[in-house]
Amino acid sequence: MTEPGTVHRPPGVRGARRAAVVALVASISITAVVGIVVLLTGDFGEVQGRVLTTTLLVAGFSTVALCHLAVAGRPVRVVGFVGLAVSAIALVIGLVLIWTPWDAWNDGSGELWRWFGVTGVLALSLAHANLLLLLAGRRHPFVRAAMAVTLTAIALVALLVILPILSDGRIPGDGGWDAYWRWFGVIAIVDALGTIVLPVVGLLLRDRPAEASATGLPAATSAAPLAPDALDQRIAALAAERGLDREALLAAALDALEARPGRPEDVAEGR
Repeated sequence: MTEPGTVHRPPGVRGARRAAVVALVASISITAVVGIVVLLTGDFGEVQGRVLTTTLLVAGFSTVALCHLAVAGRPVRVVGFVGLAVSAIALVIGLVLIWTPWDAWNDGSGELWRWFGVTGVLALSLAHANLLLLLAGRRHPFVRAAMAVTLTAIALVALLVILPILSDGRIPGDGGWDAYWRWFGVIAIVDALGTIVLPVVGLLLRDRPAEASATGLPAATSAAPLAPDALDQRIAALAAERGLDREALLAAALDALEARPGRPEDVAEGR
């Protein structure tokens, strides 16, 4: 039986993370090799350019995918899966743009470039949000308020970038250009401030005992202490389930805690 508060990792998440890391390392390695060959031979043609941009695109996708997979085992996992889907769409569009000869496009590539820009902005914004959502389990009022403000700023920044792309610059238009991008700058500063401050504050502020649902421990251990009889019954039941006597069970529990020093939530999540 799974204890409440633990991180549930769907099957395949670890393999997906490993594949993303391998793709990232391979892409960076190929990019480095192409760069070295170009510098030594001085021959940089169309094929080399396509290979270089492809590896850079795959490296970017792998990096963003790791951000999405960071929340795959948490209650907010749906945001990570949406981010993966959007990132995959951006990757496919980018590969089509890179490997389709320019002569074949004529004037038809504008629409694909537009959607590549939109999906790329969404993928990066969702990756940014997913990294902050690692603190979604915290219950401290300041952490929750700061997260809400920062996530709102991330969404607004993405919207203000996407609108000009979708409208071919008609939004904000010539008349509203100055005010539009001034407000964009203000929201972007709030976004950056929250991104820097929120993780630091999350490390400094501890959840109150009444907010123990964020600790990663079972609810029974983070609420009021159990009565002696109830505690004895729980120990006896667990000892019988594991085939251990009481002393061996308690010794194993103490060994596990001593082997993983740190905060209770880190121990419970296996960090």
